[in-house]
Amino acid sequence: MCGIVGFVGAGDEHALRAMAAAVAHRGPDGESFHIERAERVFLGHRRLAVLDIAGGAQPMWNEDGTVAVLFNGEIYNHADLRVELQARGHRFRSNHSDTEVLVHGYEEWGHGLPGRLNGMFAFAVYDGPRRRFFLARDRFGEKPLYYATGPDLFAFGSELGALAAHPMVDRSIDQASLQKYFAYGFLPAPLALYRRSRKLPGGCHLTLDFATRTPTVARYWQFLVEPDERLTARGEADLADELAEHLVRATGRRLEADVPLGLFLSGGVDSSSVLAAATRQRAPAEIDTFTIGFNEPSYDESAQAESVARFFGTRHHQQTLDLRTCEALIDSVLGRLDEPLGDASILPTHLLCAFARRRVTVALSGDGGDEMFAGYDPFRALGPARLYNALVPTGLHRLFLRMANLLPVSHANMSFDFKLRRALTGLSYGTAMWNPVWLSPLEPARIAELFDQPLAPEELYSEALAVWHANRTGNLVDRTLEFYTNLYLQDDILTKTDRAAMMVSLEARAVFLDNDLVDFCRRLPHRMKYRRGERKYLLRKAMARLLPRAVLERPKKGFGIPIVDWLRRLPQFTAEPLPGASSEWVAARWQAHRAGVADERLFLWSWLSASKMLGRDACPPPLEGTARAALAPHVDAAARRWWGR
Repeated sequence: MCGIVGFVGAGDEHALRAMAAAVAHRGPDGESFHIERAERVFLGHRRLAVLDIAGGAQPMWNEDGTVAVLFNGEIYNHADLRVELQARGHRFRSNHSDTEVLVHGYEEWGHGLPGRLNGMFAFAVYDGPRRRFFLARDRFGEKPLYYATGPDLFAFGSELGALAAHPMVDRSIDQASLQKYFAYGFLPAPLALYRRSRKLPGGCHLTLDFATRTPTVARYWQFLVEPDERLTARGEADLADELAEHLVRATGRRLEADVPLGLFLSGGVDSSSVLAAATRQRAPAEIDTFTIGFNEPSYDESAQAESVARFFGTRHHQQTLDLRTCEALIDSVLGRLDEPLGDASILPTHLLCAFARRRVTVALSGDGGDEMFAGYDPFRALGPARLYNALVPTGLHRLFLRMANLLPVSHANMSFDFKLRRALTGLSYGTAMWNPVWLSPLEPARIAELFDQPLAPEELYSEALAVWHANRTGNLVDRTLEFYTNLYLQDDILTKTDRAAMMVSLEARAVFLDNDLVDFCRRLPHRMKYRRGERKYLLRKAMARLLPRAVLERPKKGFGIPIVDWLRRLPQFTAEPLPGASSEWVAARWQAHRAGVADERLFLWSWLSASKMLGRDACPPPLEGTARAALAPHVDAAARRWWGR
């Protein structure tokens, strides 16, 4: 793991060093720079040494010093590629550096290189003879890569903060991107909040010719569900065995490291499956597992994780998160995000990473399991939602939504009232918008209230609509799988894990995103993933002989935190507006939530994240005594106006 930065054009060594300093947490083990003043090319690198600690310094050059690479990530099939490249005449200097495979691979295959890689990566090649940069990002975007353009500048970096450190980068906020953030709870690629900045989407590469300074982005891979019905002819037992083999091999590839390595363990199916696969290749007593628990029972999974750890006999470590710990983390975590993220589980994820970093440098995760095997709650909602949509007229739907909003607000994790309100809100829109609205901090109608120049719903969710309509099967489950994998996984789940881990210089590896495992999963018919209300159907079959029955039968809980209650009890903040947004509207949402008459958890957390990231506080003072009681009629009146639409 590393932090990479660079630019061509306007700027100097001071700008380069400032950019590298902005990603120093990604690479605490060293820094290096390369500057060609005549060509106005500036390259910088911060290193976290994981493989070939002695021989992996960067930028890394080819034999004649004309092509260099800056690399962040891990290439799991680097040994096989090295053998192939050596057979083609390439000479390697390092012992087993995966970085050196990239520079020789670019020489040999050019733009075809990213498609040959099995790993997580963001890299930049400086091709001196051709006077160009070649940038690429892994299939799912596990590793981040941003770029910015200007009149006399092209800059890139591992984080948006690195670009912001360059004095010539435009840091003005793009209001359309800000609205999309509140529509999704994350920023879908290629959006990057700043007007002239972008993030390279996963599965894409970029070429920048120095003469034109115009970046050309092309896609080399995209997740598509392409079910092969011939697979089912082999029988479930055979498919389950093959899945287990893929999982064991994928885990084995990610166990390679020259530094201490451990596993995140929640006690759920995904992380427990990774642990089961790891114990097939390492002695359980040599494996460190890490868990975060909560004082609030409906959110806590630590007992289940401890039970799984005992079952396998690992060295298990556990820590508990409470409100006081959360408060201490808000400024340090949200203030260090390079782009806002509406996922409140960034806090326990960060705490888990910091806890694990005390003992290990690399940790394996179960990220991607829900996307590969239909693990989220909305998959269960699809059938009832389709029936409801066909039978319930608009007027009656509005009545049901009004009644749902009258339910008392529960503090419990994924409570009935929360799921009912979310489901009915999504059903206020067309089928193609169900999934993004179910996730959204603010539905389109409320975004129109918040912003002075609101986008139309179709523009807000243009990325989700493009994924939905591009699906080749037309099946609701397959379309939902593609939505979660192409959008939510990349720009929420993996972004969250990457930022939380790299803040403490920990490398996190997602086993379920292995190339071979993914290619197997996307060819499975949807009934092998979701069948008659059972999620992760084939994964549970594959793990039946390896995991305790209690793990396989546990309902999904998710890695949430009790933010309904926490947002009411946090200390006072100063309210300041974000660009183009109504501060009065936001203050009313805070007051309604603090008074306990509305559940605004998703919006308020997203607002808090954006405000902290932009250097502002967002929360007004808490309501006390008579002020709380006096507010209730006003909130009820506002609700009546809303429901009457």
